[in-house]
Amino acid sequence: MKTLVWVEHDNKVVKDATLATVTAASKLGDVDLLVAGSGAQAVADAAAKIAGAGKVLLADDAAYEHALAENVAPLIVTLMQAYDAVLFPSTTTGKNIAPRVAALLDVMQISDILSVEGADTFTRPIYAGNAIATVQSSDAKKVITVRTTAFEKADHEKGNGVVEPVSGQGDKGLSSFVGSEIAESARPELTSAKVIVSGGRALGNSENFHAIIEPLADKLGAAVGASRAAVDAGYVPNDYQVGQTGKIVAPEVYVAVGISGAIQHLSGMKDSKTIIAINKDEDAPIFQVADIGLVGDLFTIVPELTEKL
Repeated sequence: MKTLVWVEHDNKVVKDATLATVTAASKLGDVDLLVAGSGAQAVADAAAKIAGAGKVLLADDAAYEHALAENVAPLIVTLMQAYDAVLFPSTTTGKNIAPRVAALLDVMQISDILSVEGADTFTRPIYAGNAIATVQSSDAKKVITVRTTAFEKADHEKGNGVVEPVSGQGDKGLSSFVGSEIAESARPELTSAKVIVSGGRALGNSENFHAIIEPLADKLGAAVGASRAAVDAGYVPNDYQVGQTGKIVAPEVYVAVGISGAIQHLSGMKDSKTIIAINKDEDAPIFQVADIGLVGDLFTIVPELTEKL
């Protein structure tokens, strides 16, 4: 079985989500990579070093600079004549391109897989992760998105792939990139951080969130996350949100402060290696998944913990 992996990048570096997607693809068979971008030769060279990669197809065109789905999807469909499956990381951009590819190929998309059980059989979460479904596809071409926290990252230095240029149909004229507003932070990126400190609605307001959560995160060299309730209440921006409708994370350590543990939040962080929960409600659902639980007032516990670190 031949598989193609769409490489997520910023025209400079390969995003970590790609590495886990390559691991998933390798369980299906031979793996080739697609780098679609503008001035992305360095990305293609880096992708060629990913363990398990065969060929790296480089589509270098201004039309692919911002990974617009309307331009990238037809390119992938053209390439799919030589492949049995195409895999994307379940990131914002990956989930934007994959459905369009599936529609153009007239096949069902297989979303957010957790494991590969066979050439046509996979597991995926349903009901916000409350249940795991085993699904089987009879489609000749498979379009798959991968929950990257469920797979180990492929080594990014041990590969010896070969870069080959390919051409697509260029700009389809269906959409255009206007601009982007990207939040800058000195802290690690949420989806790739080894330690995350998240706060919930119990913090009360934005001032408390920053005063309680950020000093602890600074001491731990951690990224900062939040529950949907905290985001909806305006404590922090949307890009802090962890959960079913936010970002899926699996750090080495996840510290949940004042988060009750609704299933929608747990589905985004329950794969964390060690979960530490701080909550005054001893019956909070978060304690059912926590490795370490502290029952008490977060306004007392967290500053003391921060001070002693």
